[in-house]
Amino acid sequence: MREGGVANWSGGLPSAMARHKFQLSKARYEMATKARNIFEHVSDIQKPLAAPGGIDARAKGARGPIRVWLMMLFALVVAIITVGGLTRLTDSGLSITEWAPVSGMLPPLNAAGWESEFAAYKLIPEYIEQNAGMSMSEFKVIYYWEWGHRQLGRVIGLVWALGFFYFLARRQIPVGWTGRLVLIGAMGGLQGAIGWWMVSSGLEAGMVDVASYRLATHLGLAFVILGFIAWYVFLLGRREADLMRARRVGDVELFRLSTGLMYFVFSQIILGALVAGIDAGRDFPNWPLMTTGTGASFFPPDPFQITPLWRNFFEDAGLVQFIHRMSAYLLFIFTVLVWLRGRKSSNNQTRVVFNFMMVVMTLQMVIGVVTVLYSAPANIAIVHQFTAILLWVAVLRAQYLSRYPIPQFIRGR
Repeated sequence: MREGGVANWSGGLPSAMARHKFQLSKARYEMATKARNIFEHVSDIQKPLAAPGGIDARAKGARGPIRVWLMMLFALVVAIITVGGLTRLTDSGLSITEWAPVSGMLPPLNAAGWESEFAAYKLIPEYIEQNAGMSMSEFKVIYYWEWGHRQLGRVIGLVWALGFFYFLARRQIPVGWTGRLVLIGAMGGLQGAIGWWMVSSGLEAGMVDVASYRLATHLGLAFVILGFIAWYVFLLGRREADLMRARRVGDVELFRLSTGLMYFVFSQIILGALVAGIDAGRDFPNWPLMTTGTGASFFPPDPFQITPLWRNFFEDAGLVQFIHRMSAYLLFIFTVLVWLRGRKSSNNQTRVVFNFMMVVMTLQMVIGVVTVLYSAPANIAIVHQFTAILLWVAVLRAQYLSRYPIPQFIRGR
């Protein structure tokens, strides 16, 4: 018989199996009720609200301090480029005839040390063919120029290492920036090796100067390092979110033109290094013609006389200076075209940087002509090189603001 839907045994008592089923059903009911209650009250749980700019905050890191550190490196690189130029102009680059990264940190400390260094210098072609009879006091002058140049390189390496590992240990490097900062250090180390590769070329038989193409490589890498540091300083001056918004309204066409101008300026700097490497700036002190013993001509006298042919582009003073001149004319024309396009920008600050770039380019052209007319004296030649640094940074800044324009209010508001 059944009562209440539950089978009874004799005496109306439920069977063991029935009691088990009943208890199981009751347990399932309670579990279902609890699960339902959880979902019914989920809306009552207070959730923390997302903080605005949370993603940018996590990626920010110590942008300000790192930017200051990079500015210090930038100033040091400018200094070493300038000192390197003066070292070349004073013919001091071959005064130290060995590469001693550790022991070379100190100059000679006694008379015996100086005699040893001077004796090593007397064995190289530059002394034998160009500086025979040099006094010890004269040797010390060129020695300290080269030693100071190398010391600056060591200081730059030390400042980079201290800054990088400090920010790394404190986990303050912004997301995505570790590789960029390592790149600067790696290029700095490579620059030291290339510096010795350059110097060693001047110690070989028949050489009284370093190979011009190695000098160009050395100077070119210095400008690459300077360019990366400058670009990183520009980027770290604004938040990542601001850069992303600015990029969406950037002038793509102007950015491409300024990028092309950047490569053109870099090529001209390399050509200038080739001119400096063989002192070609001192051989034809006339402009716009190139005067020789037989008269004046627009073209260099007797080009392509050196064999094999490719050596003329590195060793023929007339041809190398002529190429540098022609490239300068084309660069100036291209700069004017880019400047005219930059003046059409709707952004006031973008127009300002393109105007400044044009002023620096014009100044550099004038200084270049003066350098030639006065046969590249050290004081004018170093100004020409320093202005090249200023032009390089001006072009990079123009390129940066064409890509990431700074927001501005509507005129008059």
